[in-house]
Amino acid sequence: MLQWLKRSLPQDLYARAALILLVPMVTLQLVVTLSFLQRHFEDVTRQLTRGVILEAGVIWDADVTHSGEAEVVAERLAMQFHRPDTAYKSARIFYDVSGITVLNTLTKEFPSFVAVDLASDPRTVGLLFQGPRGLIELRFRRGRVTASNPHQLLVITIFVGGLMTFVAYAFLRNQLKPIRRLSAAAEAFGKGRTLPYHPSGAVEVKAAGRAFLNMRSRIEQQIEQRTMMLSGVSHDLRTPLTRMKLELSLLDPGPEVDALSQDVSEMEALLEAFLDFSRSGVTEDVAELNIEEMLRAETDKAARLGRGVVFETFGEIPETVMLRPLSVQRAIANLIGNALRYGTTARVGLELSETHVCVTVEDDGPGIPADRREEALRPFARLDIARNQNKGSGVGLGLAIARDIARSHGGDLSLGASSQLGGLKIEISFAR
Repeated sequence: MLQWLKRSLPQDLYARAALILLVPMVTLQLVVTLSFLQRHFEDVTRQLTRGVILEAGVIWDADVTHSGEAEVVAERLAMQFHRPDTAYKSARIFYDVSGITVLNTLTKEFPSFVAVDLASDPRTVGLLFQGPRGLIELRFRRGRVTASNPHQLLVITIFVGGLMTFVAYAFLRNQLKPIRRLSAAAEAFGKGRTLPYHPSGAVEVKAAGRAFLNMRSRIEQQIEQRTMMLSGVSHDLRTPLTRMKLELSLLDPGPEVDALSQDVSEMEALLEAFLDFSRSGVTEDVAELNIEEMLRAETDKAARLGRGVVFETFGEIPETVMLRPLSVQRAIANLIGNALRYGTTARVGLELSETHVCVTVEDDGPGIPADRREEALRPFARLDIARNQNKGSGVGLGLAIARDIARSHGGDLSLGASSQLGGLKIEISFAR
């Protein structure tokens, strides 16, 4: 029961706040109004009806001696006197709540009562009773048996309740605005974007905002320090590597020189991979990117090298999305290169949802066992025992770089098995 209630409640903060505000107020208004109507208006209606019964009794007594005297008494009491030939049944409008009290009081306390007409004219009452000389119908104003304009209380209650609800909602909306701004800033930072944010609102919201700003500042400093450190290390290592390449070029060709040249080339590849991993797009600004055009360019580049690459889209694709172009291109290039390293054919798919851009890269290689896929996503992990050794081994940072770029965009990367090609299937997503 509680789980069903939780699922039924609105998820939006404004809707929940409005629900918390409206439910107690509406309940209180209903309870107070109904209680007041039941106790006050029922008592007033009952007392007024008893007064009419006394007046009808006076007319009944006057009708005992002479019928004309009864008409005179009715006229003095501001009532219309009429002798109907036949009786009729009591009638009232379905929403006439006070009419129930009138009918019950007449039935219980007026022995000669026959019927009461509350429906033909809402402004008048027709009282039919058995007189000494036959049926008598008295018609008089409705205000003589019920309180005048009882609906005004409901109108005032609804109006004041609606006004207070609007004022409270406007105040609550003003209090919730800083929370929404904080949420938007945090969500944007999770997608790799930095929105200007200044803490405002209540003390607790300001404290949360300052904590967020401090956290964002520390994360940005750590990223900047990591990038600077690895860039510095890379720069310092390039100098001796350049000297080594120059010295090797001056030596006579031979097996030893070729082996050293290969080692130097591998070290340069390692440095480039380290730089890619350290950057991961954090220093690049978000810009409009035609993701479909970029993917076609990457697949065409691989196709020109004689590799089998197929590109396909699913659903409607907009022209541009807000991403970091170079970072996304680096991640996709890594995935396509990884697929062609261990397979002969690759299939690239693009699909956009309301919140994410999803790219899939499948190959016909040996794949990765399910129990080792999480390990393959770790930096410097090499699973060449499970993959194809004849295609060469990488540094172990390609998938880690791609996942780091995806997470910096508020997305993620996952590994699976390709149902179409039989190899590895990589799904990478970027938040829009």
